Order: sequence, then structure tokens, then C-alpha cells
Amino acid sequence: MTDHSAPDTGEKRPALIPATPAGIARAAELLRAGRLVAFPTETVYGLGADATDDRAVAAIFAAKGRPQFNPLIVHVPDLVAAHSWGLFDDRAHDLATQFWPGPLTMVVPRPANSALSLLVSAGLDSIAIRVPNHPVAQAILRATGKPIAAPSANRSGAVSPTTPHHVLESLGDRVDAIVTGGKCMVGLESTVIDLTGPEAVLLRPGAVLPDEMERLIGPVRLSAGDPTAPKSPGQLESHYAPNAAVRLNASSAEEDEAFLTFGPDRFVFGGATRLNLSLEGDLNEAAANLFSHLRSLDQSGAKRIAVMPIPEVGLGMAINDRLRRAAAPRG
Repeated sequence: MTDHSAPDTGEKRPALIPATPAGIARAAELLRAGRLVAFPTETVYGLGADATDDRAVAAIFAAKGRPQFNPLIVHVPDLVAAHSWGLFDDRAHDLATQFWPGPLTMVVPRPANSALSLLVSAGLDSIAIRVPNHPVAQAILRATGKPIAAPSANRSGAVSPTTPHHVLESLGDRVDAIVTGGKCMVGLESTVIDLTGPEAVLLRPGAVLPDEMERLIGPVRLSAGDPTAPKSPGQLESHYAPNAAVRLNASSAEEDEAFLTFGPDRFVFGGATRLNLSLEGDLNEAAANLFSHLRSLDQSGAKRIAVMPIPEVGLGMAINDRLRRAAAPRG
């Protein structure tokens, strides 16, 4: 078998594993051995570890520099497997039937005798769980035979990764291997809905929209959020942030700013770097480009990134959620 890992330069680098049957088998072997493996999902690249192994899960927090009060999402291959790790009521079953596999995470009660590491729940009596809709993620989950905790494969609070290069750039030797599965198609983290109480609560917007869920289960309330005690990932006030400061609702860019635009681009100004999320004003295309464009503009050397307004409709709600957190004051 061809060795796809980086050449030995004296500096440790993660193995780059192709998304072939042999590569999937190698990734599963590493995960079962308690190692960290980044892999693609339809949303973003995840930093995977065996969710039943305390040491492996703790390594995720260490690699990301992630606060341990911030829960992780557990990935499983199907609803049958999900039943082993969470308690599903009728609402959860209806949503799973409609949206799994896909970019929807459900927070459900955690069984008292669960074998999952307590770290994935951050001390809560709930579990965030999802079935990804990506052939590589599915193959890894089935080959591993274990639930996989997999937050985004980047340093905590930074821009999420949508390509293998983004993972390597953000985590470097903090990850043992990266499965190279191309660019993620959705480009935004999953929608998260809390079903632990009588009222369904949207914790994080994403590609599965509130009105789509409401047609199945009735009213869904938008969470006010508590960044000091989040019930799911993506609820910290400052998150998804580039190194450069972010200025929202900009109609033009200043001299020291890069410019992130949306829709027909007729802006004229000198010198600054500019990228367009979607010339056609397509929110799906904008979501897929958001994190990669933020990374590119961040690398331009600009002190600040000015961002045009994005319509607060449909997937624009999720895009604006990520942008507001990117622009939030940083501790």
C-alpha cells in the first residue's frame, strides 16, 4: 500500500489518508486505538475520536484548546445506532425520519447507563447526536463500529474547516491523521435543536430551517442562549472568528479592510482584497463559501474584514449567526 503520509522532515505532521477502502480501514483502526482523525462531513471537517474513550475525547479538547464546558456532537451511522446512545421521543423520531442522514443535530436525554464519555456531554444529562450525510463519514463510522465525537477540526473559536488544507493549517500536528475527502458541500455546521424538554428550542441555525422542522413537530423557539453553560457547540458568544476583526453590515470597505460581498458586485474602491460569497445572491452558495472566503481574506493581511449585509431569510439566518459570532468581542 502506498504511504500517503508527509515525508519525514524531523517535524511531526498528520498522515494524509485518501478516502479509499484501505484509507477508511486505516482511519477506523486509528480511531479504535484512541487517536484523533479528521474527516469530511457534508457540513465541515470533523475532528473525530472514539466517544466512549475518555482519554480520546479529552484529546479533542486539548487539540482544539476547547473549553470543557462546551459539549461535543456524537456522530453515528443511522437512527438504529442513535437509539443506543440517546432517548428519542416522537418529535425526535419524526425529525430523524425526515432529515437524517443530514445536517441536523438533536440534543436528547442521555440514558443513565450510557457508555459514552461524560466529557462529550460536558456534565449534562443530555447528548447531542447526528447522522452525517457524507459517504466518507458514513464509511468511517461503519468501519469503526463506535460512536464518534467530532467537533469542527480547527482551533476553538476559529474559522471552521471545509477542506483538508484548512484542517492542516489550523491543527497541524495536533491531529494524528486527516482523511482527504475534498471540499464540504454545505459549508456550515449542522442545525442544532434541543428536544430535552416539552418545548423544542433551536440552539444553532443551519441548513435545516426552523419552518421545515415546525411543519413536523410544531413550534420551535429560538434560544436566547447562555454562553457560560452551552447545551451544544456553536453557542459561545465569540466563535468562528478569523484573526482580523469583523465589521458587519458594511456598504463599502475602508483603506485597511478586506471586503466580503454578496450579490451583484458593482463596488468600486482601490486596492483592498475582495471576495464575493455569491454573485447570484444564492444563499446555498454563500454558505458553502463562507468559511473558505473568511480564511482567504484573513490571510490577505487586512486588519479588518468588512462584510456586506446578508438577508436574514432561510439559510441567511445561519450565515448571519456565524458572522455575528465572528464579529463578537473577544476575551
